[in-house]
Amino acid sequence: MLNARVKLRHLMAFQEVARLNSMARAAQTLSITQPAMSKTIRELEEIVGATLFERSPSGVTLTAAGATLLRHAGPALRSLDAGFRAVHQTSAQAVVRLGALSSVEQGLLPRALVRLAQTLPGVRVQVTTGSSAYLLSRLGLGELEMVVGRMSEAREIRGLHFEPLYHEPLVLVARAGHALAAGDADAAALAAAAWVIPPAATALREQVERFWVEQGGWCPPIALETLSLSLSRRYVLATEAVWVAPLDAVREDLAAGVLARLPVALEAHGGALGLCTNLSLPLSAGAERLQACLREIADEVSGADVDEA
Repeated sequence: MLNARVKLRHLMAFQEVARLNSMARAAQTLSITQPAMSKTIRELEEIVGATLFERSPSGVTLTAAGATLLRHAGPALRSLDAGFRAVHQTSAQAVVRLGALSSVEQGLLPRALVRLAQTLPGVRVQVTTGSSAYLLSRLGLGELEMVVGRMSEAREIRGLHFEPLYHEPLVLVARAGHALAAGDADAAALAAAAWVIPPAATALREQVERFWVEQGGWCPPIALETLSLSLSRRYVLATEAVWVAPLDAVREDLAAGVLARLPVALEAHGGALGLCTNLSLPLSAGAERLQACLREIADEVSGADVDEA
């Protein structure tokens, strides 16, 4: 067991004197006086019960006991220094644990993360994706700091705090040039088209099925069930399928004319897209700043939608 009388200053002084073979130069390196250095080495020799250095007019050299101590003290000090640096790096780079629904992966969230990096450099964001049920459950357990997306319809949101940012509809889109995009989107054609939709047991899927019921009990063929925006996009661009997508996910493609929005109202009012937090758990500074960035971008997005309307 390490002698409680041994202090870090003793070992640092010992290492420097052994490295430089000089009390004076070691004292200068550690910004202490030479008498203080000599006193520190004498204290260490008294503690270990051995002479560590041979003194001579030309300097000092390690004794056998000093060499033995250096073989153990040197690696220990290097390991301790590495530990201090690791702790500093960890504390300097704050981590934000975020849950993100697919409804914000293409527009709102990337823009907010870029703004976070610009205004609070050094923050690392860990993003977990999945269904609202999965992410909200993890938020309730304290494994995430917040969840962002369209989730107000999810049952798991009970007991958590939801802050709406803006309302956004689900839209039905197809590739540019699709027959249904040319104005032939009648009920029969839509019911016969292959659909790309969210998977079962998600709030978005429930909304799609509600729409089908309202249309008279549609059961259109389902081509693909996924929450992956990139997979859905690639599939729809290469096929005749139609895709139920959050407007935020396809906004840029619609503006560029890559995708076309079909004249179909999937819901009377858009769903609330927002932030969900667990009020029983405090937010980190990085998470608070990310919240502010999300609110700023949301204001810009909703404002742009009003201008376009």
